[in-house]
Amino acid sequence: MGKSDFLSPKAIANRIKSKGLQKLRWYCQMCQKQCRDENGFKCHCMSESHQRQLLLASENPQQFMDYFSEEFRNDFLELLRRRFGTKRVHNNIVYNEYISHREHIHMNATQWETLTDFTKWLGREGLCKVDETPKGWYIQYIDRDPETIRRQLELEKKKKQDLDDEEKTAKFIEEQVRRGLEGKEQEAPVFTELSRENDEEKVAFNLNKGTGSSAGATTSKSSSLGPSALKTLGSTASMKRKESSQSSAQSAKKKKSALDEIMEIEEEKKRAARTDSWLQPRIIVKIITKKLGEKYHKKKGVVKEVIDRYTAVVKMIDSGDRLKLDQTHLETVIPAPGKRVLVLNGGYRGNEGTLESINEKTFSATIVIETGPLKGRRLEGIQYEDISKLA
Repeated sequence: MGKSDFLSPKAIANRIKSKGLQKLRWYCQMCQKQCRDENGFKCHCMSESHQRQLLLASENPQQFMDYFSEEFRNDFLELLRRRFGTKRVHNNIVYNEYISHREHIHMNATQWETLTDFTKWLGREGLCKVDETPKGWYIQYIDRDPETIRRQLELEKKKKQDLDDEEKTAKFIEEQVRRGLEGKEQEAPVFTELSRENDEEKVAFNLNKGTGSSAGATTSKSSSLGPSALKTLGSTASMKRKESSQSSAQSAKKKKSALDEIMEIEEEKKRAARTDSWLQPRIIVKIITKKLGEKYHKKKGVVKEVIDRYTAVVKMIDSGDRLKLDQTHLETVIPAPGKRVLVLNGGYRGNEGTLESINEKTFSATIVIETGPLKGRRLEGIQYEDISKLA
């Protein structure tokens, strides 16, 4: 019987079968040959060409394993970098896409027995960021391209320059305050001798800017005056109180210098400078979401890294696990008075301080700034969500 025709159904079926992926256990990495079934793989192993390859590999098996391992690592990382970039992705998704290519290097020919071992090795070598979750292992490619590093350095330089400008402004304001205090004369208290013109007259002490003497005069004269006279005296006393309060307010306004007004404006600007992201490295946070199970609910961890302003890599204090969480699933931790905290929002963002006291009624705290040009400044009414305990 002659050879089957090229367009015969059998030849077409054979070409369709050889086109797609076959089972991995019927693939010979040394010969780079994919067999269709168990019988074909058995025949290939008994062939002379396969035996020659085995004899060649037996002379230096470590060299072949290193070569296959290096090829597998390079192809896997290239796919991860090109396909997913620096996104966090499940390792099995990347592996399934890698083995979909017909000419790939099989893992059973490398130094790693399982995908988990290979994932852990990537984390130890610093090629990827690796973290384990209840759903499995996740990996994130670390881009060490010179162009990417240059861009990151430029962003850090720009951020540092902005911080330097803020420090220069704060130092300039402090210098203006110091000069203003040096030129201002300190008001010395004036002491007068206690004396009375008439021996029968009672001595009245004016403790409340004129209200005490009027009150004392009304009480001393109330016994000898009628109800109508008492009403008139009460009205005049209230008028005097209003006039004295108005005069004191006016004098306080007059005493405010231009420098004081500038300081108040700067203080209002600092309080108004708020952002919608508050995550910062080195702070202790608490997990409030129940999606991760009771193992992590209400547990505390340390923020190791902030990604895209709203996502943080948190290392759990109890178990040491690393989790990647959104800031909506976290809340700040308020320490005991006397402990160090970090300001997370507002004009004092990034400054370290010491917690002085806590006001549970208003859910606020009082802190003292310990770092930066504003060192020693006391801040009151800082909300709980604007500060967190430092690790």
